[in-house]
Amino acid sequence: MDGELFSLVMPYANTDCMNVFLEELSKAYPADHIVLILDNASWHSSSRLVIPSNIQLYPLLPYTPELNPIEMIWDEVREKGFRNEIFRSLDGVLDRLCDTVKSLCSDPQRIASITRRQWLIDALTF
Repeated sequence: MDGELFSLVMPYANTDCMNVFLEELSKAYPADHIVLILDNASWHSSSRLVIPSNIQLYPLLPYTPELNPIEMIWDEVREKGFRNEIFRSLDGVLDRLCDTVKSLCSDPQRIASITRRQWLIDALTF
């Protein structure tokens, strides 16, 4: 909720890559309790998923991408980094993606303004 963005560019969207992401996220914030909001992708609920002790998964209802804060980040990435342009290679796309995400990461206030949702704050406030 502070506007920090943790991201990895992974080669696949599957359980193995999700496990790497969760492990690296846990290592990056070992003293924090992380509530990770997820859509209903199959690799988010796989029986092979290894969830670190400091991470709690919070699945959203099906077909509700507007509730997922990361969807707002993807909108920003598409708007700022990918306009009508043809890339000569996949490496060019990956470079642009990484540059755009790094640019967003340098502005935590911007990230917070994009992702902060009152319903989420209310749900996590006890």
